[in-house]
Formats: sequence, C-alpha cells, structure tokens
Amino acid sequence: MKKNTNITDEKLVESIIESIKDKKGKKIVSIDLRGIGNSLFDFFIICHGTSTTNVSAISDNVEIKAKENFGIKPNHVEGTQNSQWVLIDFTGVVVHVFLEEQRAFYRLEDLWADGKVRIFEDE
Repeated sequence: MKKNTNITDEKLVESIIESIKDKKGKKIVSIDLRGIGNSLFDFFIICHGTSTTNVSAISDNVEIKAKENFGIKPNHVEGTQNSQWVLIDFTGVVVHVFLEEQRAFYRLEDLWADGKVRIFEDE
C-alpha cells in the first residue's frame, strides 16, 4: 500500500472522527492543542464506548481506517489488553478511547481545556 504523503493532521482527525462514529463512540471531542506552548501533540481526540468490547471495536476501527485511508499505522498503542482506556498515538494526533467510568475519572478534557475544543454530537 502506498503511503499518502499529502496527509495533514486535520485530514487524519476527520478520518478518526468518522471511524469512531462508525462504531458508535460516544461524546466525541477533538482538542486542538497547537496554540498551547507546552503541548507535545497537535490534537487529542477523546471518546468513550459503552463496554470493553465497544472500546476495542472503536480503537481497532481507528487503526484500520488510518491504514486504509492514508497508509499509516500508529506509532504506539496502549491499553488493548483490558480495553478500559486505549491510547492510539499517531505522533501529532493522539486518540483516547475510554470506558465511560474511566473517562469520568481521568477527565482529560478538563486538563486540556486551554485548547480549542470541538464537540461532536452522538448519532
């Protein structure tokens, strides 16, 4: 598969949002961190699933669609063994897929509230 050299973080974010929606991810939030001086990443995408099976399906679909659409794989993936919080690192874009209880506990949106927050309605 040929790697798409025209990929931008914005295109990747939109693809990730759609792949999360495809698997019924809940309360999807994109946080643009480019304006924050101490951020290591450009975007965080946060959502949650309704079960560990759903979290796993969402995170798997994010990886599958990134490969299909752009010919890329994440640099690092964590949390797939218990599927309570899966982190998918695409360098500039990091995806956090939580169980709802874990998301409420860690409250990442509050930690990065200085970023530009975009909320996507559940479908």
